[in-house]
Amino acid sequence: QVQLVESGGGLVQAGGSLRLSCVVSGDTFSTYSLGWFRQAPGKEREFVTASLWKTSTTYYGDSVKGRFTISRDNPKKTVYLQMNSLKPEDTAVYYCAAQRLGTIATIRTLGKYNYWGQGTQVTVSS
Repeated sequence: QVQLVESGGGLVQAGGSLRLSCVVSGDTFSTYSLGWFRQAPGKEREFVTASLWKTSTTYYGDSVKGRFTISRDNPKKTVYLQMNSLKPEDTAVYYCAAQRLGTIATIRTLGKYNYWGQGTQVTVSS
């Protein structure tokens, strides 16, 4: 069983930065594609960014491109989300997710992720 534990959320002013961390345990970390999703109140959970397992190629949602960066540290079994130039519309619960292997075709698809963290709240004040 794979477990994911996020940390690093909090309250920040618009224009500020936060870094989220997600520690993954229970299986071979390097064989999982890892993603971040977010869900704002009253909205559906949406894709933010992901790192493909084999190449570590990264993918971003349009709303965060150029501001957010995903990175992974395989020895530490940790994936990070660096968030810069935060906006009030970035306010949401952020979830880390793991997808066994994964492909370009599935990396953005919420339903293709096998394991999820509990989520961490990010609030951006204006």
